Amino acid sequence: MTLRQPVVLHVGPLGLCGVDEAGRGPLAGPVTAAAVMLDPDRPIDGLRDSKKLSAAARERLADEIRLRAAAWCVAEASVAEIDQLNILQATLLAMQRAVAGLGRAPDEVWVDGNRCPDWAWRSQAVVKGDDKVAAIAAASILAKTTRDQFMCRLHQDYPAYGFAQHMGYGTAAHLAALKAHGACPQHRRSFAPVKLVLDQASLF
Repeated sequence: MTLRQPVVLHVGPLGLCGVDEAGRGPLAGPVTAAAVMLDPDRPIDGLRDSKKLSAAARERLADEIRLRAAAWCVAEASVAEIDQLNILQATLLAMQRAVAGLGRAPDEVWVDGNRCPDWAWRSQAVVKGDDKVAAIAAASILAKTTRDQFMCRLHQDYPAYGFAQHMGYGTAAHLAALKAHGACPQHRRSFAPVKLVLDQASLF
C-alpha cells in the first residue's frame, strides 16, 4: 500500500496575508472573499485548497483558522453589486473589503488567481495559490464555508430552488427550478441563464 504524502504548503513571508474568493460562478447569491494572516507560532495542520476537502473537514478547519490565525476577515459583494459592476469587479471589491477589515495592515498580500485588486498593499497574484500557499488555502476555506452557510440559510427562505444542494451553481436541477419558478431576489440578473428566464417571462 502506498502511503499518501502530506500536503505541505508554502508559508510565505512574515506578515503575509492570503486572499481567495468563493462564488464567482453561481447564478445566485453573493461573491465572498476572505483574507487571512496566519500565526507562525500557531500552525494549522491540513490546510489545502477548499475544493479538495470534504465539507466536514472544511468546517473543522474554518473553526481552527478563526481560533489560531493572527488576523482574518470575510467580506462579500452583493447580488446587486454583481449585477451593477460585473462579477470580476465585484470579486475584486469583496477582496478589498476583506483585507481592509483585518484590523491590521499586512506587509504583503498574495491573491489566488491571475490578478490583484488596485489597492495600496504590496501584492502578487498566485495561480492555483489555494493549493500552494497556506494563507491562501486558509482564505479559500473561510470564503467557501461562509458562503455555503449563507446559501443554506437562503434555502430556508426559497426551498424550491435547492440552494442547499448546489449552492447556487447552474446545475440541471437549479435551471429547471429557475424555469419553473422564475428568479428570486438573490438571483444574478446579469448572468445569461437568469436573464434568459426573465426575458422569456416578459413575453407572456
